[in-house]
Amino acid sequence: MKKYKIAVLDDYQNVALDSADWSAICDRADVTVFQNHLADPDAVIERLLPFDVICVMRERTPLPRNIIERLPNLKLIASTGPGNASIDMSAAGDHGIAVVHTGYRSDPTIEFTWALILASARNIVTESNSVRSGGWQQTVGTDLRGKTLGVLGLGRIGSQVARIGSAFGMNLVAWSQNLTPETARAASATLVSKDRLFEQADILTIHLVLSSRTRGLVGAAELGKMKPTARLINASRGPIVDEQALITALKNRQIAGAAVDVFDIEPLPPSHPFRTLDNVLATPHIGYVSQGLYNTFYEDTVSSIRMWLDSQ
Repeated sequence: MKKYKIAVLDDYQNVALDSADWSAICDRADVTVFQNHLADPDAVIERLLPFDVICVMRERTPLPRNIIERLPNLKLIASTGPGNASIDMSAAGDHGIAVVHTGYRSDPTIEFTWALILASARNIVTESNSVRSGGWQQTVGTDLRGKTLGVLGLGRIGSQVARIGSAFGMNLVAWSQNLTPETARAASATLVSKDRLFEQADILTIHLVLSSRTRGLVGAAELGKMKPTARLINASRGPIVDEQALITALKNRQIAGAAVDVFDIEPLPPSHPFRTLDNVLATPHIGYVSQGLYNTFYEDTVSSIRMWLDSQ
C-alpha cells in the first residue's frame, strides 16, 4: 500500500498534531509539520515537491497557479476555514487537485476585537510595560460609555461586535456598501453614510471581507475625516486599509491610535513602522487563533484527509 506524504504548513505554535487525533491516517500517511513560514515561491515549491497532500492554515501560504502547476505530486489541498481566497481554485481544478475546507466559528474574532478595543482605549500594553520596567502609571485611558462605535461592515462578525458595544453603553453607527436600515436596526445600530461613519466614530472597527470592492476602502480621505481622539481597529484584513495612509495618519497624530491584527504582508517585516510607533497596538493575526477553533480546524482536516484516503 502506498504511503502518502502530508505537509502541514505554517504551524507557528507547533500545535497542529496536538489539536486533533491524527492516528486514523498515520498507517496510510506520513505527516510532516513545518513551523517556519516561507514567502519565496521557489522555496515554497522546493519544500512541497514531495507531498501528495498540503494542509494550509487560512491564507498564511498562498497557493496561486504558478505554485500549483509546479507541484506534480499534489493531489489534495486541505484548507482551514470555509473558503480560502489565496488558493487558485481554477488551477487546482485544471490539475485534478481536490480542495477541501473545514468548519469555522466567529466567536474568537468577535472576542478578540473587543480585546483590541479595550487594550487600545485603556493603553494596557503601555501600562503593563511600565510595570515590567519598574515604572507606574503613564497614561489616562478613554471611556467607552456614551462614545460612538462605528462599525464598517455589519455582517456576521460586525453585528455581534456592535451588540457588545451596546452593552458598554456606546452609541452604534454603521455603514457598508449593501447595508440596509433594517439590518442596521436589527443590530441596534443606525445606518449612516460612509463619510458620517468616519466623522462620528470614536472607535472605528472594520469587519468586511477583502474583495476588489473593499481593497483600499479606508484611505487618506477617510482617515482625514476621523476625530483626532478616535481609534481605528482592524481585525479583518490588512489591505482593506491603505497601510501607508494609516502610517502617515499615526505619525502625524491625526488620530489617537490604531489596533491592528492584520497587515499587507504577513508575517510583518522586521522594520515595519507598526513595530515601533507608540500609538499602534499590533498583534500577529491572532484574532481567530484559539484552542477551540484550532480543534475544529484540525479535526475537520483529519476527517477530510481520511475520507480522501478511503477513496484512493
